[in-house]
Amino acid sequence: MPRKCPFDISVMFRRIEKAVAGWPKAAMFELAERGFDSMFQQLVGCVISIRTLDEVSLPCAIRLLETARTPKDVAKLPIERIDQLISPCTFHRPKAATIHAIAVQVEKEFAGKLPADRDALLKLRGVGPKCANLAIGVATGEPLGISVDIHVHRVTNRWGYVKTLTPEKTMLALEAELPKKYWLDINRLLVPFGKHICRGALPKCSTCPVLEYCQQVGVKSTREEGTEGTK
Repeated sequence: MPRKCPFDISVMFRRIEKAVAGWPKAAMFELAERGFDSMFQQLVGCVISIRTLDEVSLPCAIRLLETARTPKDVAKLPIERIDQLISPCTFHRPKAATIHAIAVQVEKEFAGKLPADRDALLKLRGVGPKCANLAIGVATGEPLGISVDIHVHRVTNRWGYVKTLTPEKTMLALEAELPKKYWLDINRLLVPFGKHICRGALPKCSTCPVLEYCQQVGVKSTREEGTEGTK
């Protein structure tokens, strides 16, 4: 393997930004661009997205939030109606109950205005660090933590930028290493990058814009652009 360059995250992110420009945005960022950018709306979108592909979760979130945009509106919906609106997503029934409970709690404890407070979000039913970090980051533009999904976890470990075994440990490692100005961009960019270039199986290393930095940890076979073969 050729000698790799020292990491230059600013250059790497600029190149990845250009490389993913033609692909759909990560669901939460697309949801915000469509006008669903409040803390509550972002949190609902994130709950729907758990273990669900973006192309499934985004239409579900839009359908629900077009029906009921505020915590008060969602709290008024029967759980069965929420379930019907988000039914294509994974685990839709428990997610419907979770979303309803969150809406009721936000109305009761925050008068319908969910604060951009990580501790407050983590006390809500079914909300973990990934959703809290992502919702706050997208809604405010000022992330309080890094949201690590499977793509961020896989790509940064494949680069050799971090060396961890779980997304939770990757989050801690990245927050210690990555400059804070990139905390939101890393999810925005590495989700489409991980889907279309640095894929789990047969990554497209031949067209990777940051190959000179990547240690290719664990990569045994790759896909050449325009072929079905591997090397």
